Amino acid sequence: MLDISKMPPSIQPPGTYPFMMQQPPQPLYPGDRPITARENLLRLFAGKTPSWMPIWLTDSQVMWPDLYAEHAPLEGTGYDWWGQHWTYVPGINGQMPTPGYRVLTDITKWREQVKPPNLDGMPWEEDAKVQTARYDPDRAHVFHCVEGIFERLHELMPMDETLVAMYEEPEEVMAFFEMMRDYKIKFLNIIFEKYAPVDCVIYGDDWGHQRSGFFSNEMFREFIMPATKPVIDFCHEKGKYVELHSCGLTQQYIDEFVELGLDAWTPQPINDFEMLTRDYSEKIAITTPIEGIEGAKTPAEARELIRRFVDKYAPRGKIVANSIAVFDPEIQKAALEELYYYSSEFYAKR
Repeated sequence: MLDISKMPPSIQPPGTYPFMMQQPPQPLYPGDRPITARENLLRLFAGKTPSWMPIWLTDSQVMWPDLYAEHAPLEGTGYDWWGQHWTYVPGINGQMPTPGYRVLTDITKWREQVKPPNLDGMPWEEDAKVQTARYDPDRAHVFHCVEGIFERLHELMPMDETLVAMYEEPEEVMAFFEMMRDYKIKFLNIIFEKYAPVDCVIYGDDWGHQRSGFFSNEMFREFIMPATKPVIDFCHEKGKYVELHSCGLTQQYIDEFVELGLDAWTPQPINDFEMLTRDYSEKIAITTPIEGIEGAKTPAEARELIRRFVDKYAPRGKIVANSIAVFDPEIQKAALEELYYYSSEFYAKR
């Protein structure tokens, strides 16, 4: 069990995503479980029957290195590893690429203008000592690999020019993505070695907006999959599971996600969970929101919502319950308790 008193304090700015990920994890409720939350979640990813339904970012713990500079360091205003300038936006406790600033002027010039970060010689061991001291051994350790191959390109040059380049200079775009593939594999290998044990990678690359994906499925297969699949395959070769983080209405790519070999996906709520869980949750673990739980007014109401959720979704396959964001502690306690015991009863019969 993690000794909270010995856990290093976060140096990340309060309220930011890295700051939240580095905070002491709350004790799992209820306690006295037959296996660890880590073992239970990994059972589900492997297609085995879990002892209870896991909860996203509750039964696992995200590791965030302070060295990480895919954005400006410590979520501030400044330059990232790639020379792109970012601006901190207080209202969202995060950063955006600074408007008007660009590294890449023309996709055909990316070899001259884009300099991949030199990962060798960085003080990985020093940072890893701090981050691994935060690990809860009872939870699965997850590394969030942000800024995927497509995101990195449209951060270095405007989004509209990125999409046009895919039509006008497809070979140059593919060459850039292949460079990113090699960079991601080298970076992840460092993470796996220096920050062990890492059980899972959340691989982030946003592929859609609120109405659809950015590309046709044919373009997704032509441009995104060839450079992404080797990264996923590398993680599997190293014994790690891969969960997709991809914002937007991206369900149109679900067959491609399965073909890529992704183990899990946490879709945004705008996606069709009825269809996804009915047709695909035997093939890929899907993090699914518990309908109405945020608005539960009493512990009894929360328990009823949990039972409905388990009855509907647990029989469908590899389901992870989305985080239970309830601010009333008694209602949250009831929801957590009901999900654990009620789903345990279900899986005990499988």
